[in-house]
Amino acid sequence: MRELELYYSSGESSLFVRKTEEQLQPQDSAAVEVAVRLDESVSYQVMDGFGASFTDSAAYLIHQVLTEEQRSFLMKNLFDSEEGIGLSVLRNPMGASDYARFIYSYDDLPEGETDPEMRRFSIRHDEADVIPLLKEALSLNPSIKLFGSPWSAPGWMKTSGSMIGGELKREYYEAYANYFVRYVEAYAKQGLSIYAVTPQNEPLYVPGHYPGMLMTAEMQTEFVKDYLKPAFVKHGLSTKILAYDHNWDRPDYPLSVLKEAAEAVDGVAWHWYGGEASAQGQVKETFPEKEVHFTEGSGGEWIPAFEPAFSNVMRTGIEILRNHSQSLVLWNMALDEQNGPTVPGFGRSTCRGIVTVNQQTRELEYTLDYYALAHFSMVIRPGAVRISAEAGEAAVRSVAFRNTDDSIGVVLFNDGEEARTVALELKGTEGTRFRLEPKSALSLRIPRA
Repeated sequence: MRELELYYSSGESSLFVRKTEEQLQPQDSAAVEVAVRLDESVSYQVMDGFGASFTDSAAYLIHQVLTEEQRSFLMKNLFDSEEGIGLSVLRNPMGASDYARFIYSYDDLPEGETDPEMRRFSIRHDEADVIPLLKEALSLNPSIKLFGSPWSAPGWMKTSGSMIGGELKREYYEAYANYFVRYVEAYAKQGLSIYAVTPQNEPLYVPGHYPGMLMTAEMQTEFVKDYLKPAFVKHGLSTKILAYDHNWDRPDYPLSVLKEAAEAVDGVAWHWYGGEASAQGQVKETFPEKEVHFTEGSGGEWIPAFEPAFSNVMRTGIEILRNHSQSLVLWNMALDEQNGPTVPGFGRSTCRGIVTVNQQTRELEYTLDYYALAHFSMVIRPGAVRISAEAGEAAVRSVAFRNTDDSIGVVLFNDGEEARTVALELKGTEGTRFRLEPKSALSLRIPRA
């Protein structure tokens, strides 16, 4: 007899609880019944996995503020697929982001100096906290894929002369391409393979108080096509290049880069701070051979109450996967009790980490994002193939994958205001029914003999 693996969340006091089929059987015959039909004959993307980012702030908190015992326990809970939730994608800033204790790049120079040959390039900063954590994560889960994204080129390459503001000077396009080469090669020397990079984080947003850099679609096309891709080829690097790395509201940007840069670009990276997830599908339809990745989404105090915040991650996560993404990566792996540290001058942060590390007490708290990610990563494993999952009612959101062990992973979310009885239908298996309370999530893995 089959034994389903079931995880259920129905409120802040009941987050990601292991359940049995009997515990979720419908008791109320009057509840609305919704059929969710799974069809393995229809398949879509192959999944790389789920994760977050070891920003400078997150890495510092986990590696230096927590005790060794706390850190070891947390890392297992994050990355071990048996004892934890098995996160398998890490997208890290190349240099400082807004969540760093200070502003830095891998080639910082005194004012007026330049280094186009990258003679002073160094990843020494990352060797303190980021790289040890990446190595520990990979020891727990060897299937992890690493992504790199810069918030800015080194200041001496830019029109602003700083990592804040400005754009890349044309005379340094080649130097910046070599900056990426050195990054990939330096990490490789540490035993860390960079799966993909993006040329620029949020290229259409230039903040005035933390690292950023304007890079229009035309600039990115020229940089990738004429400099970055040729540099990777010259040095024999297989690292993939993902365009855009910004919000859903400007699909014209990646469409332009994909059209003009063609084979130099492997796919598109997306964020959720504007627009709808359907933009991913729109671009995928035009360029079906290109990869889709979701590389940043943060929750925070702008959605203060638990239910709408948890619902937002579940609802949006399902839509991200239904729109062809091979990854679902949230933002900071850890933040402190003040939602920091942030770069000097940033002001008050409102973002939420996957975990909270209290710098005063060293207490460790798992946030709702940890449990929301768990709903996906525990039943959808790396290498899983998405299959068709269609619900008879829009309020029941669903996504399903066939794992490499032939089990079926399904994530369901009742986005309605009343309880539903969900009838799960999959050819070749015994049908089953579950009661889902309003705004509740159910993840299940269906084993097959």
